[in-house]
Amino acid sequence: MEKATFAGGCFWCMVKPFDQFEGIEGVVSGYTGGHVENPSYEQVKTGTTGHLEVVEITFDPALFPYEQLLDIYWQQIDPTDNEGQFQDRGEQYKPAIFVHNEQQRTLAEQSKEALDASGRYTKPVNTEILDATPFYAAEDYHQDYYKKSADHYEEDRANSGRDEFLNAVWEPEKAGK
Repeated sequence: MEKATFAGGCFWCMVKPFDQFEGIEGVVSGYTGGHVENPSYEQVKTGTTGHLEVVEITFDPALFPYEQLLDIYWQQIDPTDNEGQFQDRGEQYKPAIFVHNEQQRTLAEQSKEALDASGRYTKPVNTEILDATPFYAAEDYHQDYYKKSADHYEEDRANSGRDEFLNAVWEPEKAGK
């Protein structure tokens, strides 16, 4: 098993797209990249801890290659906006890929370059690729939020502007929610 860590705005919206495939063993909402040990949601949402909201994915690369995770990731975010994502603004919501080894770094850089060269966006793809740092799982009520609080999840997602953007950039069936 390997780990993959992606920041793409509110972590609630980043779980479901990954949480449906054979070879993905788990998707955990959490925080990484900051300077505070074991931060709480209340601390992270202030934007002062340096942490980003992320999902940490445990996957079997023989069944679900890292390249496929990257494809899904790019189709969930606005990779040109490093000041937040959709309605969620601030450093803690910016998109980033946290790599766990050099192979992941190479694949992430190649996929970012290909996306930037695709002409899909009018602005440059500026999502950062960073070394993985300690990951802290978010509080239990944030885990699998799309299942636990389906109505609130759907309402929040509908109001965020995420789906409108993704549907305009990608084919609707690929903009998984």
